[in-house]
This record gives sequence, C-alpha cells and structure tokens, in this order.
Amino acid sequence: MEVRGAFELDRTPGGVLPRRLPAWTRPQIPDLFMNTMIALPSGVRIAFSTSSPVVELTVHTRTLHTVGSELRLPIFQMTVDGAVQPDVVAEGGSFVHIDRTKGPEGITFENGGPSTLTWAGLGDHHKAIEIWLPTNASVEIQALRVAAGAEVTEAPRKPVRWTHYGSSISHCMDVDRPFDAWPAQVAQRAGVELTSFGLAGQCQLDPFMGRVIGAHPADVISLKLGINLVNANSMNQRTFTPAVHGLLDSIRDRQPTTPVLISSPIFCPMAEDHPGPTVPHADGGFTVVGAPAEVRPFPLTLQWIRGALDFIVTSRREAGDANLHYVDGLSLFGEADQHLLYDRLHPSPEGYALLGRRFEAAAFGPGGPFSRG
Repeated sequence: MEVRGAFELDRTPGGVLPRRLPAWTRPQIPDLFMNTMIALPSGVRIAFSTSSPVVELTVHTRTLHTVGSELRLPIFQMTVDGAVQPDVVAEGGSFVHIDRTKGPEGITFENGGPSTLTWAGLGDHHKAIEIWLPTNASVEIQALRVAAGAEVTEAPRKPVRWTHYGSSISHCMDVDRPFDAWPAQVAQRAGVELTSFGLAGQCQLDPFMGRVIGAHPADVISLKLGINLVNANSMNQRTFTPAVHGLLDSIRDRQPTTPVLISSPIFCPMAEDHPGPTVPHADGGFTVVGAPAEVRPFPLTLQWIRGALDFIVTSRREAGDANLHYVDGLSLFGEADQHLLYDRLHPSPEGYALLGRRFEAAAFGPGGPFSRG
C-alpha cells in the first residue's frame, strides 16, 4: 500500500494521518489555518494492486463544516483499473463546525469514532486499486484489509507526473466527492499522476512552496496564482512581482526545463477592480472590505494581477525560458460564467467541472504546453 499525493504520514495513536507537505516545512507553517489545509487530503489516494474481491478501509475522519451550510459526510471513491466504483460514505467521525462570522470563537468540535468502509464484488483478478480521500476532512488511516490469501503488490504509476499549486478553487473542499474536484477530474481524463498543492486560502507564494514544488519530480507543473493574495490583502503591487519571480526561481533551480503553466485568477466580480480583503457576508457569500485608498497604496486587484502575470511570463520567455507558459484565467472561467459562483467567489460543482474541462483543453489538449501529441 502506498499513500500518493501525501509527503508525510503523521503517526497517531490510532494509525497514520496523511499531510500534503514534507515534514521539513513544519517550522515554517505560519498558522493553524494552513496546518489544517495541509491535513485535508485533496488529491490524496491509497494505491495498491490486489487479487482480492473485497477491500475494507477503517478510518477516523475529521470533517470541516461551515455553519449555515449543509453538513456533508466525507465520501471516499475507489477506482479499479481506472474505472470509478460506487461512492462509500464515512459515517460517524468527528466534526469541526466553523462559524465564519465569529472568528476563532466560532469554532466548535464534535467528537466521534472510526468508520469501516467496504468495497465488495471487485473480482478475484489482479487489478490496480486507488482509494481517493475526501477534500473536506482529515483522514486518520487505521487499517486496510483484503481477503485472506489475496496477493497485494505495488500499483502501477501513470506515465506523466503533474504537480498543481493553487487556492481553495483548486483544493475544492466544498465538493461532495473527491472526483468533483476539478484537478482530480483532469488527472483521470488525461491519465496523469496528480500531486495537488491546492490549499484553501494558502496560495500565498510562500518561499518554502517553491522549494517543495521544485524538489518534487514532475513532468509538468501548473501554478494558479493570485486570488488568495487579494482575499487576504497580503501583498501589494510592490511585493507581488518579485514574489512570483522568487517562486519561479526556486522551481527552476531544481527543474530548469520542466514545462510550467501559470494561470491567472478566474472571474470574481467583487475583486476584479477592487482590492481585498474579502470577508464572509451574512448572506453566506463573500464581500470585499471598503477602505480609503490612502491606507492601501498600490493595491492588488484581479485585473492588475492578470496583466502582471502575463508580463512576467513574457519577460522570462524572452530571457530564454521557452518552457514557461501563461493562460488567462478568464478563458477558464469568465464573466459569462459568474452565475456558477455559489458564494460570489467559489464555483459550484457545475462550475468546477466547466473549469476542469477548459483547463484540460488548454493544458493537455492538442497544442497545449502539456500535450504529448
């Protein structure tokens, strides 16, 4: 058994907890919010090959739930030789209820126990299994069982390794199933091995992320940059461009010729020409905070970021990096698609699917920078 898409297995009293960043980054993690996102296993899967007709997985999940939204139990999805099997829901488990309007005081905990998930009728032939973990819950893996006497071997890997870095719009912690997340959809259809650094709220161009991405072997890399910097009001026009160059320099120091595709932000009506921060609104959506211009000099807006990213890619290509590419986020999800933003910031499941299809065509389709044709 191998846990793919995770860089560390945190040992717990009951088992192991996958984390999506390597252990050496722990001292550099800035806060509890980012540490929590690292433990939410978007894109993480348990991979092995077996002749067993039945597979059991015992887990203890801890689900993040936003107060006022539907409580969604974690769903696990299995593929057998690439074919998606029926969903299995993890009953029980623990919950973290978050009232976004109350800050740290709006967090409450509900403790539960482990669940045993079963997939049966898989046939007794030797087959490649992947169990994809949910995007909205940390998962303590306690036990994996197969039929007595069944053979278990390493699962084959797909020929192309894809690393993706992005925000909550890549993490997709608001979807029901692992394959509702658009990077997972693209990976399945394109037949590539996904490593997802989609970290809700955390695509902040942290220096250690450039080293993590660069050190992880990849055949293609995509970076979806910008929205979190506006959301958090964490940079301005003075700091943004050097930070992007720093991220790319760290990657290029380790992977000088790997194709890299930079995507600018998708459409977000409140932040197109207005700086952040964005905050939760009483109606369940998001809104930007108004402030006098003098307290936010040289602010970031999505329109400005798109122009800056286009210029950065163009200038580096002119300097000799022919394997660096740019895609305008508006071509992936534009103004005409804004009715698919359920909270004025995040796409609905239909919106994520649309985004995934367009990204796949732009990146992996004919003529795309990741095309193998």
